[in-house]
Amino acid sequence: MEYAVGIDVIEIARVASVLARHPRRFLQRVYTPEEVAFCRGRVSELAARFAAKEAVMKALGTGARGLAWREIEILPNPRGKPLVYLHGQARQRADRIGLRGVDVSLTHSRELAIAAVVGAADNAPIDRQEHRARLVAWLKERGRL
Repeated sequence: MEYAVGIDVIEIARVASVLARHPRRFLQRVYTPEEVAFCRGRVSELAARFAAKEAVMKALGTGARGLAWREIEILPNPRGKPLVYLHGQARQRADRIGLRGVDVSLTHSRELAIAAVVGAADNAPIDRQEHRARLVAWLKERGRL
């Protein structure tokens, strides 16, 4: 078993700026209707969820490639603890690497929103030794080593 970890930080002002320029398009592209309804326009809440989606993508090992923002959903439980819900390609990727028990923590100040994600992965996404050997060979081919 390996741990899948992701962390992200975003400036709340960046989210506010995008919201000011393209409010409808940004909300519809990045957030589910349920997330929008819960956040009620609170920019710090939206920014924290944006950071959480980025952190989940990192934990999945994909970055933003091949996943839609709305396939990762962050909604609170009845006590307010944020929970991660995966849909579509994000769910398929999680299943492929055996990712389970994904947990998220959100925080923000006036300026920054931060999210950390941890999950347990039954299947290692890569063989580390093989990956290292390929990377070293690639670096040598290009005269970097």
